[in-house]
Amino acid sequence: MKKLLLMRHAKSSWKDVSLSDHERPLNKRGKRAAPRMGLLLTDKDLIPDTILCSTARRARSTVERLLETCDFTGDVRYLEDLYHADYATYLDFLSDLPDEANLVMIVGHNPEMNQFLHVVCDVYDHMPTAAIALIEFTGDTWSALNDDPTGKLINFWKPREIDY
Repeated sequence: MKKLLLMRHAKSSWKDVSLSDHERPLNKRGKRAAPRMGLLLTDKDLIPDTILCSTARRARSTVERLLETCDFTGDVRYLEDLYHADYATYLDFLSDLPDEANLVMIVGHNPEMNQFLHVVCDVYDHMPTAAIALIEFTGDTWSALNDDPTGKLINFWKPREIDY
């Protein structure tokens, strides 16, 4: 079975209005939340094999801070197409992954994360900043998502609900 950790970027700052949306940094709350979620992944033994991340500054910073407290040793791939990607683009990236990767993380944005959960898991739950959803797919290969992209939501963690 293949598993996916779907993470929305941590809370970003709107303080500098001269910055483009793509260049917005994390705010103080976001800088605290991302490392806490890394601790959660370590504690739950959910260290991904690969991380696919949007190139937006807030998403990249989320991954950097998450990795400060996470035992991750795999590859991080920063993908421009994950910035404002729809669920089909997420599935395209996943279905192209090597099958050696059993647990993959995508760090991206809303409303795309909400859409992905709704279409793939038939769950409509708002993904707050820095939240992580654990999704399990029945197939043994990532390419199987081309035929059946149905997943099951196994768990959903929000930073404000964890004690790290």
